[in-house]
Formats: sequence, structure tokens, C-alpha cells
Amino acid sequence: MVKSLMVVCGTGIATSTIATGKIKAFLSSEGKDKEVKFLQSKISDEVSAIRNGDYDIVVSTTMVPHEIQDKVINGVALLTGIGTQKVFDQINAAL
Repeated sequence: MVKSLMVVCGTGIATSTIATGKIKAFLSSEGKDKEVKFLQSKISDEVSAIRNGDYDIVVSTTMVPHEIQDKVINGVALLTGIGTQKVFDQINAAL
């Protein structure tokens, strides 16, 4: 079954695009890229959907409201390059 993976950032353009590319490359290397439908947006447009559980996996490169933090994988490491494997491990576990 294909899972939905939403990547959010502050504007839904720059850092979410970078993170999405790195996640796609990782999942492709694992042979799991066909298991995921990728979506991108800005956090302000997605808070309600995340709260409601509309996505199977959510990765954020920006701060998220406290009430949804437990439903979101912190993806800042995908931008800094420090701790990326932890993010990939969390995504793998969610798949």
C-alpha cells in the first residue's frame, strides 16, 4: 500500500524541495520509492490536516505547533547534513 509523505517548510518551496529530494534519493536506494506518494506544502496550510492524521508520514524543516509535534519528523538534519540517518530511520520505521 502506498503511503503519503508530506514534507513541510515555512513557504512550501525551498527547504521542503531540498528535503523531498534527499528523501526520494534515500528511499530509491532502499528500493522503497514506489511505496510513497510525495507531497509538499507550507506548515501553515497543513496544521489541521496533520492534526487530523491525513498523512501517513510528515517531515518538517521548520518549527511546528506544539500540538502536532508528536506527529512530525524533524527534518532539519536533511538541510544541515548532521544526523540525516536518524531522519531516514524514522521514515523507514513509519513505512
